[in-house]
Amino acid sequence: MAKDGTNRGGARVGSGAKKKPLADKIAEGNPGKRKLTVIDFNNDSVDLEGQPMPKPSEMLSATQKDGKKLIAADVYETTWQWLAERKCTALVSPQLLERYAMSVARWIQCETAITEFGFLAKHPTTGNAIQSPYVAMAQNFMSQTNRLWMEIFQIVKENCTGEYGGATPQDDAMERLLQARKGRK
Repeated sequence: MAKDGTNRGGARVGSGAKKKPLADKIAEGNPGKRKLTVIDFNNDSVDLEGQPMPKPSEMLSATQKDGKKLIAADVYETTWQWLAERKCTALVSPQLLERYAMSVARWIQCETAITEFGFLAKHPTTGNAIQSPYVAMAQNFMSQTNRLWMEIFQIVKENCTGEYGGATPQDDAMERLLQARKGRK
């Protein structure tokens, strides 16, 4: 506690050693000897019923000002399918998926605007050339998208006993961006 009575300092969020993936702990024989939470989905004696994908909120597919449909619902569904293949849908909240999908859609929207209007804009009072506001917005959305994806991927990595690598929805985001620039979506 500081002299003024406020509680400041201490450990920072995200500091310290990162957790090892569950698959790595199992492969190394659990060196810490702590009890591991392993969800066994290969047991045939238990009849597990899959959960349906939660319906994405309507704002993820709203019509934009330019008349195009927002692609966030597609990103949401693609990411959900990726999680379902790894049996991690119960571990990631639908709200986190919605935030990720909206962030990807807004990033693509800003990049499309940069392609359409260019990197420069006219200052409203002086008329001089300035950086387009879409450039800064695109950088912010890209940063937010990466942070949200790392949060989702960390959950999968820590709880998946099988293969969690390979092609990801984050890889698909760049493909969607390139398709949006060509006017396909």
